Amino acid sequence: MKRSNRLILLIGVFLAIVAFVGVLLLSQGGGGGSTPDPSAPKTELPTVIATADIPLGTVIRADQVTTKVLDLGARSAGSFQDVSQVIGKVARQPVLTDSQITAETLSGGSGQLVDIRCPAGLVCMSVQVDQVTGVGTLIKTGDYVDMIVGFTGDKFPVITLNAIDDSFTVISGINNTSVKALLQGMQVMGALLPPPPAQDPNAPPAEGGETATSLNGQQEIVILAVDTQQAEIIKFAQLDGSISLVLRSPDDFVDPDTGEPITPAPNDTSGIIIKLLVDSYGVLPPELVETILPQQQPVP
Repeated sequence: MKRSNRLILLIGVFLAIVAFVGVLLLSQGGGGGSTPDPSAPKTELPTVIATADIPLGTVIRADQVTTKVLDLGARSAGSFQDVSQVIGKVARQPVLTDSQITAETLSGGSGQLVDIRCPAGLVCMSVQVDQVTGVGTLIKTGDYVDMIVGFTGDKFPVITLNAIDDSFTVISGINNTSVKALLQGMQVMGALLPPPPAQDPNAPPAEGGETATSLNGQQEIVILAVDTQQAEIIKFAQLDGSISLVLRSPDDFVDPDTGEPITPAPNDTSGIIIKLLVDSYGVLPPELVETILPQQQPVP
């Protein structure tokens, strides 16, 4: 083989090697065309999705949620990125399967109600409570409450009847106050609070991102889902009694085995009057003290 032909062959082999290396670098992204830019804005994010229907007022379980990667345009405002952010929290709105879990799901809204959806067969009725009679005005949408009603003695007067002219006289000094757990297991469909005061922009946020509560005599409107008979009872208690709402655990209304909503058996209570406090709880009634005055000497 001639020297010139050998040189041409070597040059051809060298060029082939260079071409092979170039193709290999391009296929591995060596040109930088397919390498993601870490500074580029994200177009997708993981999003917490319900894998089952989550009823209002129930605690969100791990088997009810998962995450899916969604385009930013498909994500709802306030969506969460990790299931740990929602597991163990109470659903303040009912959630359907495949729906996104948002901050509003856990808060029930911004404190303003634009719609109330009563359960079928029930009516919605509002009662007004304060920080003493309404658990610090911390009752929220989805909670379950019992209603305690107290009637003062003037509603149960003790009288003596005159058989001659049918007149009567009210006997004073007798305690006729009566207290009873009147209605149990009512679900809250909505709660209304006055707008929060203006916040100092330099003040640190409250723990957990929620508005702090202070002792200020605040009022709250609580909207309850009840049947029509219960609505009549509540109205009577509003007119002639004193109402307090007590908060129930959401676990009382969920089957621990299936996770399905249940209606627990009502607690059988005795009601309270002063006699029951004396007879059953050892409250001591006052004793009558007799005073004997010395014999008075006649005035001369």
